[in-house]
Amino acid sequence: MELGIYTFVENTPIAGSNDTLHPAERVENLLEEAQLADELGLDIFAVGEHHREEYVASAPSVLLAAIAARTKQIKLSSAVTVLGSEDPVRVYQQFATLDLLSKGRAEIMVGRGSFIESFPLFGYNLNDYEELFSEKLELLMQLRENEIINWQGKHRPAINNRGIYPQPLQEKLPVWRAVGGTPQSAYHAGANGIPMALAIIGGYPEQFKPMAEVHRRGAVDHNRKVPPISINSHGFIADSAEEAVDISFPAFKFTMDKIGRERGWPPMSRPQFEASIQLRGANIVGSPQQIIEKILYQHKIFGHSRFMLQMSVGSIPHHKLLRSIELFATKVAPAIRAELGTSKENEIDDKEELQNS
Repeated sequence: MELGIYTFVENTPIAGSNDTLHPAERVENLLEEAQLADELGLDIFAVGEHHREEYVASAPSVLLAAIAARTKQIKLSSAVTVLGSEDPVRVYQQFATLDLLSKGRAEIMVGRGSFIESFPLFGYNLNDYEELFSEKLELLMQLRENEIINWQGKHRPAINNRGIYPQPLQEKLPVWRAVGGTPQSAYHAGANGIPMALAIIGGYPEQFKPMAEVHRRGAVDHNRKVPPISINSHGFIADSAEEAVDISFPAFKFTMDKIGRERGWPPMSRPQFEASIQLRGANIVGSPQQIIEKILYQHKIFGHSRFMLQMSVGSIPHHKLLRSIELFATKVAPAIRAELGTSKENEIDDKEELQNS
């Protein structure tokens, strides 16, 4: 199993303070987080796209390029690229350039996004939300297959026999599709041979098993090899379960309560949070041993080949976040790999499968 970290480069007040970091300091912390993850042998580091004041992540490809200069082995992904409000040609060019900079470590994770700010910001009509994503994903998949493009759609000017440059170092840029709870999205990803990143940030993991089955059925119905699945979750790791909860709960609560005020959710209580971190809960918070048990428990449900953890759901003190990354890489990852028999040969096979899917 590949193990990695994703972040939206949150910059909210740390518990006990009303102040946020200067964006330059938050970006420097991000680079240190990614560099540590690389040095300790984690597999993926991903940066999501948001256009809100509490995130410093409106330009993931730029941040990933800076990370590429400080790292050597770790894969670099978006998580996600909000494709409905992006130009697929520019997305492809940016990540092809990142692939050259990183010597073949770039990939793209596309999705609709959990917020809508980018659509009015870039002049898109929210009434076209579904159609925009579908059309642009179709174009992106054509871009990874062909250097010379002929394409016509409804929401973008036609491309008539134009070359797309630069081309990446990898033969094909890996493209993943992030999915929440929509079965149609899971089926479409499978039908097109696209690996699926399934976000589990609430409820019980077993409730999402039908999404994995729908993804598989989409592939089988269209005579495709079943593509990989990633499980993406919120979480945090500390030396003890009590410490993990004490550190992460204030940050989680700040962020989820803010979103909740916008969407009509009640405030998060500590008992609710503690219930969510039990074995069958959605949040992956606790000691290394608890995290190991929870990842293996979910693997029995999904059989996934990748697990991604968002450790900064709200701002965590930087040194505590670095410690969480260290525990993930040095305590959790070796145990997971030993239990599931992960090897370098498996990783090479998985990479070839992604490029060919």
